[in-house]
Amino acid sequence: MAGSSGDPRGPITGINITPLVDVCLVLVIIFMVTAPLMMQPTLPVELPKARTKEGKETDNVTITITKDGKWALNEATMSPASIERALADKVESSRDGYVIIRADRAVRYAEALEAMRMARAAGAKHYAVATEQTAGVR
Repeated sequence: MAGSSGDPRGPITGINITPLVDVCLVLVIIFMVTAPLMMQPTLPVELPKARTKEGKETDNVTITITKDGKWALNEATMSPASIERALADKVESSRDGYVIIRADRAVRYAEALEAMRMARAAGAKHYAVATEQTAGVR
């Protein structure tokens, strides 16, 4: 008998840790595969392309507008009126006061401007429109 002390009726004094290690390695692999999926935004947005520099990491608030008219504040889908009410609290609790506007390239310009107006009214110190980088950064 594996893990026994020699006497088949005696207590088991050894432990086989191979199954435990196998389970732990499988869990590590599962987490490694699923972690990048959790980082992707829930609302799909096709960002416009622009020649820009990579933005610095900041504690920011994100307003997302999809091409079918859905709005979201930090990945929580809500109406534009609800975003306007909640945005001031989010900006105030943000250490940088930075708002990023992620608008799909098919969104009307007026909707993106409305998001900028909301950010200014909420007291954002800085705001930016998210874009996809193209080759040839100036």
